[in-house]
Amino acid sequence: MTRIRRLQEHLNRWMLGYVVLAIGLGLFLGAGPGESFTSANASLLGTLTTVAVFFIIYPMMVNVRFEALLRAGRNLRGIGIALLFNFVWAPIIGWILAAIFLSEPLLALGFLLVMVVPCSSMAIGWTGLAKGDLELATVVVALSFILAIVAVPAWMTLFANRYQIAVPMGDLINSILSVLVAPMVLGYATRRGLLRWLGPRRFGEIAPIFPALSLLGMYAIVFLIFFGKAALIIDRWQTVAILLVPNAIFIGLSLLVLTWLDRRLGMGYEEHMAVAFTSTGKNNGTAIAIATTAFSPLVAIPAATMPIFQILLMVFYLRSADRLRRWFGQRGASAVAGPAVPPAGRPEGADIDRGGAPSTEGE
Repeated sequence: MTRIRRLQEHLNRWMLGYVVLAIGLGLFLGAGPGESFTSANASLLGTLTTVAVFFIIYPMMVNVRFEALLRAGRNLRGIGIALLFNFVWAPIIGWILAAIFLSEPLLALGFLLVMVVPCSSMAIGWTGLAKGDLELATVVVALSFILAIVAVPAWMTLFANRYQIAVPMGDLINSILSVLVAPMVLGYATRRGLLRWLGPRRFGEIAPIFPALSLLGMYAIVFLIFFGKAALIIDRWQTVAILLVPNAIFIGLSLLVLTWLDRRLGMGYEEHMAVAFTSTGKNNGTAIAIATTAFSPLVAIPAATMPIFQILLMVFYLRSADRLRRWFGQRGASAVAGPAVPPAGRPEGADIDRGGAPSTEGE
């Protein structure tokens, strides 16, 4: 069990490095010795991508307590603001940024897909590290997954019309069902079965293995995307590099606006940190999964590159926790200021009363 926790901590701590490594390795192998392989084995790459998609979403769902919805839905103000930023603010700001910076329709559509997909369970971990309101963060994440089933097809149809791209609605709905609904149901069933079989204590001991599997799945799918499209990406590297600009602007602007708005509304520090992390951190793993199953790998590139800036800005905001606590007019123990490492022994998103650890961001 100690090795499992160490593996999870290692994968979380070095998430940025592994994402960059997966991108670089995929480009190097895909544009060099693997170029002929990718063209001759497209179906195999598709199968591997499907497997990686499964291992991003399903393990994440095993550690989510859906019972939290029944106990933690009292903070209507915090929940409302977080959902408003996830499903209204993010798509609208994303639309504006895509119009300014992205001329390639498929990349623009991929960027907008990232904006439409809501927060990941990693937001619970960021909130816990900042000593924020874990209960509020948990219920926002759970509600976001449910609302995404309707919001993602609606927004993507609107955006695709703007870029004159036909949306394969059947494939999109199937991808939502396979990427969100099926893993959600299967993850809940697995959690219930393991709790009955092992009991809460032993389940808590093995819980860190599930987010570790999610992270490994995310790293694998990032590699496969860049491996399969390496030649195209290298030929058009300037266009892909531009993606970093709207990604950074969106996260930075969202954190600034939320910080100002929450203080104006009289929120406390704990409530604000839950709202901030669940409103700005995007579920890149889910966006990648939807893009690769409903559209094309090129549409998945924005989601694959966003973790670079998302992790950096989230860590920066976490390190500002003491200043934010004072600015929100509250005193208390210092928030964690070290690297974004999950508390040892706490199952990820598993217990809103005792805290959670980051999941994929992918995450």
